[in-house]
Amino acid sequence: MDVESKSGRPCVRARAALVAGSLGLLLAVGGCGASGDAADSGAKAAPREALSDGGGAAASAAPEEGSDHKAAGRKAAPKAGASHVIRTATLSVEVKSVPKAVAAARGVVESAGGLVATENTERLDDTYETSHLVLRVPQERFQEVLRELAGSGKLLSRTSNAKDVTDRVVDVESRISTQRASVARVRELMDQAEKISDVVALEGELSSRQSDLESLLAQQASLKDRTSLATITLDLTPPDAPGDDGSRDEDPGFLDALGGGWDAFVTMLRWIAVAFGAAFPFLLTAALAVVVWRVLRKRGAARRSAPAVAAAPAGEDGASAS
Repeated sequence: MDVESKSGRPCVRARAALVAGSLGLLLAVGGCGASGDAADSGAKAAPREALSDGGGAAASAAPEEGSDHKAAGRKAAPKAGASHVIRTATLSVEVKSVPKAVAAARGVVESAGGLVATENTERLDDTYETSHLVLRVPQERFQEVLRELAGSGKLLSRTSNAKDVTDRVVDVESRISTQRASVARVRELMDQAEKISDVVALEGELSSRQSDLESLLAQQASLKDRTSLATITLDLTPPDAPGDDGSRDEDPGFLDALGGGWDAFVTMLRWIAVAFGAAFPFLLTAALAVVVWRVLRKRGAARRSAPAVAAAPAGEDGASAS
């Protein structure tokens, strides 16, 4: 009996240790499951709590934009060495034949993968004409096209400008990422909304954020177009075109002064004739009035002198009779 009792104690202790280990393992697994369920229930309850405060879901979503903006900014960080530059240039070239120069410029731009954005040709007279072109060419072919256009004739003027807009491009991309995340978050809240007031508030917030996103996308498209294609403004003029010579800058001579004086004299005579023609009806009426007045005055004087002449002979006959 003593031997059996001594040999049985180690077995009992082993069984007790095994049972205790099994219970500890079960408790650990149960605790993990409970914490996972609690996390899931908390995640599911978060949107409902955001919507339960009577239309405050839009306001509760706003504070989260700061963290989303930082995360989007880290995701949209530009690659090392990437740059975005807007290049523009203006050329004024004197060519022998403007139509041929226009055709040549169009061929150079199209062969470089660009396009003619604007073409405006103006005829000065039967012989001369000028042309104004706005050309868009890829950035990598900008200098090459500029050299070919400048060498197509006599270069009169040339200006070039380059503006680095890398910071602006990166900022717009970051804001677009943030705005997209914000729009997606508001849509998720709308899907989980249960009250009409919450849905109405979220629809207004979604419309505002969607409008801001579209504005940012338009800015991004404009920047992409201006940084991918450079702009060249080309003015083509023929030699000895009217108004292009330097005679107008010279001092006037004797013949110029004589011609100017004669023109002034003729202009003065013309204005005098115009003034006389305008006053002629009034002068004619005044002259007729003077003539009529003189005629009537003479007739009145004749009538007054007639009785005096008739009375004079009668007086003389009476004196002789006495």
